[in-house]
Amino acid sequence: MSEAVIRTDTSPRGLLASLDPLLREWLPRQRWFAGKGRPVTGFSLVAATELLPADSRLGLHHVLVRAHQQHAPAGGAAEDPGDCYQLLVGTREALPPRLAPALIGHVTEGPEAGRTAYDALHDPRSAEVLLEALRTGARVGGLRFERAPDQEIRTGLVPRLMTAEQSNSSVVYGDTFILKLLRRIVPGVNPDLELPLALAREGCPRVPAPAGWMLADLADRSWVLGVLQPYLQGATDGWELALRELAKGEDFAAEARALGRATAEVHTALARALPTVTLGHAQARQLADGMIGRLEEAAAAVPLLRPYAPALRTAFTALADLAAEGRAWTAQRVHGDLHLGQCLRSPGGQWSLIDFEGEPAKPLAERRLPQPAVRDVAGMLRSFDYAAHSAGVRVPGWADSCRAAYCTGYAEAGGHDPRTDPVLLRAYETDKAVYEVLYEARHRPDWLPVPLAAVRRLSAPEPA
Repeated sequence: MSEAVIRTDTSPRGLLASLDPLLREWLPRQRWFAGKGRPVTGFSLVAATELLPADSRLGLHHVLVRAHQQHAPAGGAAEDPGDCYQLLVGTREALPPRLAPALIGHVTEGPEAGRTAYDALHDPRSAEVLLEALRTGARVGGLRFERAPDQEIRTGLVPRLMTAEQSNSSVVYGDTFILKLLRRIVPGVNPDLELPLALAREGCPRVPAPAGWMLADLADRSWVLGVLQPYLQGATDGWELALRELAKGEDFAAEARALGRATAEVHTALARALPTVTLGHAQARQLADGMIGRLEEAAAAVPLLRPYAPALRTAFTALADLAAEGRAWTAQRVHGDLHLGQCLRSPGGQWSLIDFEGEPAKPLAERRLPQPAVRDVAGMLRSFDYAAHSAGVRVPGWADSCRAAYCTGYAEAGGHDPRTDPVLLRAYETDKAVYEVLYEARHRPDWLPVPLAAVRRLSAPEPA
């Protein structure tokens, strides 16, 4: 890749002006677009970098663009600051049939007039450009491609875009690497790179070590754009595996126990690698108040939740009361969005944890805060419940068996059984169920009975 063909353009004119009308239609239709339901009112260019010259058969632009939308706060309609999205825009004179699903639109003005724009991640040639840049440690305008010192990246690996719907985009190279390209990006240290790097330094085998990463250096800050990791060939994600076993009426407790051990090993390594803090009375009170606030917001939005709200609130007040009595908890860096779909089982039975980005909707600073490890545990317990309700076959006691086995495995590897701190575990599981109620009511009403069943269980009086 030659520096002579690189152009970084931070002006809103030119390329962005020609793409603007096309992106207004195309961007909101993408699975990873966060602002669904609100029209795009305009774009502002953060940066555009030419990776292949536009006068060649294939033009390739790396574009960071902020999409502005209308929202209606209490004071009336206003425009929000906009989310920043990472796009890889290819241009050709004509789009071959195999790239038809990637079409963005036909450019009618500007430097690319007369050409067809498309999502270039669908194009193997464009994906090869990214891997070659990572292999050579290229610097392209404001883009920086880094390779881990102990990693070798071979040439000739055939790329293929993963088609599963997700909040980011991933390209697999041969059966060797997978590049996760973040779509909605923010400046700063992204935990999806930070935590796997920290775990690699600790020698933790439960998380694939980054082989390379993409950064953008803009305005004295770095933005993490993508992470290249080893591809776990033949691995099955925990959600698919659980549903498959459920459909056969098979027990999943042994796998849940092994997954509990893997989770504890990751937590132990993170506690060694990064600072831990103590949550005393003031911090626990703040934690409980946040949970109460989320419950009140959800109850206001979902009438079906309101009858359970007073009983659910006791899960959070009990946490605050325990802290007032002098109880303290250790907080550390955690996965932040752990569920069965974030776990991979190798053909040999080894469990790995992936996707350490956390909940993308939350601010980056919040995602990087130390938290009690039981937060991840609660997320996994809720995931077992979802799996049990999602399969076509109901297996009585399946979720309870998995939950118990998972906690047992966690205790075996971590030295602490989450069930021995029932107040903290109940608070986090209740908080997660409340979040699920609000999410399903807004996005998937047919799924609402799943978290509501958990709400009924969690609001029932504790046995004496």
